[in-house]
Amino acid sequence: MEPETAARMMGRISHRGPDDDGLVEVAGNTLGHRRLSIVDVEGGKQPLLKPDEGLYLVGNGEVYNHEEILETLEDRSMSTRSDNEVALRLVAERGPDALSGLLGMYAFLIAGEDGTFIAARDPVGIKPLYWAKRDGLVRFASEMRAFDEDWQPSVESFPPGHYWTPEEGLVRFGRAVPEEGDLEPFDGPGEPGAPIPGGILEKVRDRLIRTVERQMMGDVPVGVFLSGGLDSSLVAAIAARWYERRGERLKTFAVGLEDSPDLLAARAVAEHLGTEHHESVYTAEDALAVLPEVVRVIESFDPSLVRSAVPNYILSEFTAKHVKVVLTGEGADEIFAGYEYLEDFRTEEDLHAELVRTIEGLHDLNLQRADRVTMAHGLEARVPFLELDMISLGLSLPAGWKLAGEDQPEKRLLRQAFDGWLPHDFLWRKKAQFGDGSGASSVLKDRMEASVTEEEFERERNDVDPPLRTREEAAYYRVFAEGLGDVRPKRVISRFATA
Repeated sequence: MEPETAARMMGRISHRGPDDDGLVEVAGNTLGHRRLSIVDVEGGKQPLLKPDEGLYLVGNGEVYNHEEILETLEDRSMSTRSDNEVALRLVAERGPDALSGLLGMYAFLIAGEDGTFIAARDPVGIKPLYWAKRDGLVRFASEMRAFDEDWQPSVESFPPGHYWTPEEGLVRFGRAVPEEGDLEPFDGPGEPGAPIPGGILEKVRDRLIRTVERQMMGDVPVGVFLSGGLDSSLVAAIAARWYERRGERLKTFAVGLEDSPDLLAARAVAEHLGTEHHESVYTAEDALAVLPEVVRVIESFDPSLVRSAVPNYILSEFTAKHVKVVLTGEGADEIFAGYEYLEDFRTEEDLHAELVRTIEGLHDLNLQRADRVTMAHGLEARVPFLELDMISLGLSLPAGWKLAGEDQPEKRLLRQAFDGWLPHDFLWRKKAQFGDGSGASSVLKDRMEASVTEEEFERERNDVDPPLRTREEAAYYRVFAEGLGDVRPKRVISRFATA
């Protein structure tokens, strides 16, 4: 690819890295990078180079166990303090299959002066990667909008947990969900309603604490998106204690309509934790005003995703004025069965299968939304619940402890594991979808549905395969198609089961 083409593609996603850029030609390949400075402000400039091997890397994301990985390498002479350089040295020393040892969120492109080329994406798909193949050429980018219009019909989502080389094609090196034989063994009954052993609760608590603390890495302050729900409140409680031990104070951020449930709950949790709390209060008019841009940013038209993305986008824009990195509670509902519809599952086998399905589908639904709304403002979102060892532990636990129903609230296991960390009312607060709790759903749904007549809907619904399901979805698709009308949605977009 010509440097001019790479520079043009980089320009379309400059929001992802407003601090710097870098470009290099290597044996007919071109690597380009937009940088958000979080670690090693000067020395972490990309593309990163391993001079003796003639290997260059551009990467998006973080490797949280980079220090442990570095200790296992023969060559530990680092040029920077960048965790991505550790990934480059690991691949140079052991080959791309060694990526299976990384814990983190990442998408990497590696090119060598000998013609070597490797593309890779983390097993959960926390960080985005798209590719397009045409006329013997292959292009990669973090967002669909980066591709030239004539390349859009060829764009596909790069599969999580795979690397690609011209010689071998796609190779799987990791999975979001461990295979049955790799799950952690647990003894004891897991029947619905059965008491959960204290040792199990302690293990869950310790694993999440370790995961959150591992993700506090960086040379810049790390904040927390605090909705007032269980998941973000637990992440905030752990991070607040981490900062307190260092004589500092955690920054938390909440969003909602005036007096919305999430805003009020987050305020109370922040007061309990003693955080430096910031609120972004928006109006119905604010939500409607940003809606078209939100659809363009998240590169999706799924109604549920759009409704939750609007407050997320407003919150991210506000938060980016204070910090460059935030932790979120994404993933807890998929691991510990927090969604209301999961209460309809009555057997452990069916519930476990559904949790596996939702985790494996996160990469182009909730994680796509979380990545886009934050990176649109040069803000990095981290998701501690979705580190591989946290997923492994969560799915190894008997699903009977997660079955919800009368006298057994959803996420009972997680709530009991952190007994005493939050006031009882907040520890056991019933879940609300983010778009609902922040007030966005009631603002958006009726207005957008009214913008498309029944006649227009019938005429336009088959513009997409599978067809559009509601007039609201058709309204969002109109906005999506303005910039990505040549993209084939079936190749790059997932939609929730209900609109």
